[in-house]
Amino acid sequence: MNRAILLGSAGGLAVALGMLAFGFVAGNPQAAKADTVQIAQVTSSTDTKIDRKEVEGIIRDYLLKNPEVLLEVQDALEAKQKEEQRLAALGVIKNSKDEIFNSTFDGVVGNPKGKVTIVEFYDYNCGFCKRAIEDMQALTKSDPDLRFVLKEFPILSPDSQKASVVSMAFHLMHPEKYGEFHTTLLGGQGRATEATAIKVALSLGADEAALREKMKDPRIAETLSRTYDLATKLSITGTPSYVVGNEVVFGALGQQVLAEKIEEAKSAL
Repeated sequence: MNRAILLGSAGGLAVALGMLAFGFVAGNPQAAKADTVQIAQVTSSTDTKIDRKEVEGIIRDYLLKNPEVLLEVQDALEAKQKEEQRLAALGVIKNSKDEIFNSTFDGVVGNPKGKVTIVEFYDYNCGFCKRAIEDMQALTKSDPDLRFVLKEFPILSPDSQKASVVSMAFHLMHPEKYGEFHTTLLGGQGRATEATAIKVALSLGADEAALREKMKDPRIAETLSRTYDLATKLSITGTPSYVVGNEVVFGALGQQVLAEKIEEAKSAL
């Protein structure tokens, strides 16, 4: 209702902003809000002429003397955007639960039948992902009820994409050895490429001809495409990122933060 009144007159809006500024200067933002509405109502129903330049000067003066107000506005905007992002992600997680938590193309470490699942979006050439291996290992070791899902999200380079194709092909052939493959390739020195990924796969007993044939499986490219789309919907733009319960966790925040999120997810069961 007040919004409609304020928008009813450009002059009324200018006066409202001016009075709002005076209210904050007086140290009473609530009074300023009330005065804003009152003045706006008056000016919307009369023909009072407002000196726009004078009002703009008042507002400019106020903001120059109280620049912290702009930071408060920025903080409020960021908080609003984060909440909107959280609610949007909640809807995506609810509607895409199987694709997030139960894709047949995702590797699983820890307890395959664990009560709580954490999903990591990772890239084999991500330095932060390399350091986060220890978090995964520590969490799965300390929590026998934890199911840790590894979702290929190669976004850093064509080499990353090719390494992921090898990884997904190896997982389809030898799911029981996937955890070892993952930690060996991600934890290795140098850049992950198709060649280095194949080398790791062969060292774990894969047949090269069969592996290269499996790499041609069209479902691999389709799955990667769906993962990119899913990440976009979840506002995931970097690695590592995680889905724990009904929450998206961005960045390599460390074992302690992830452990807290896992406990929160447990309590919600």
